[in-house]
Amino acid sequence: MLDREELGADVVAAAVRLLGCTVEADTPDGTVAVRLTEVEAYRGADDPASHSYRGRTPRNAVMFGPAGHLYVYFVYGMHFCANVSCLDDGKAGAVLLRAGEVVSDLAVARHRRPTARRDADLARGPARLANLLGLGRAENGVDVTSVTSPVRVRSGPPVDPGRVRTGPRVGVAAAHDVPWRFWIDGERSVSAYRRSTPRRRVGG
Repeated sequence: MLDREELGADVVAAAVRLLGCTVEADTPDGTVAVRLTEVEAYRGADDPASHSYRGRTPRNAVMFGPAGHLYVYFVYGMHFCANVSCLDDGKAGAVLLRAGEVVSDLAVARHRRPTARRDADLARGPARLANLLGLGRAENGVDVTSVTSPVRVRSGPPVDPGRVRTGPRVGVAAAHDVPWRFWIDGERSVSAYRRSTPRRRVGG
């Protein structure tokens, strides 16, 4: 399992560490596992793109720690997206899980996402990833560092720094040029970049 202390670092370090890690979720169809290929970092009061920018609310409370818990929220009235909390307890920060490669039974994944045209699209984008893993309101707050959790993050070997790319975050109206989106170069599952729009924030 990924050590909680590795997520207690600054959001940028935590985001890079999550690349290459595997998120496992127990779904009604069986366990689905995704190797993370793209993430975004969000911080607290100094990050106007973050849900925690204006302080703690019932909605964003998980972002304030402790590290290693899922922050799941509903966006655009259509989709769930999932983040992993980081930083020390009481300090707001989270990493949005943007995209990944399925590393479990592909037949199960295709059954759960029958509209995906290619295997690379099964978890390509934060809403698709959350949908594939069955993440919703019931999973908000679960401890992903516990082996008994219904959603777990397993540690992977650190990604070669030469393959890590960084760029602007996607779909945020504020601080959209902050280069806190990280991805593994050459991975087909990485989502397409779209510059910010005036719609509600997508990030954590």
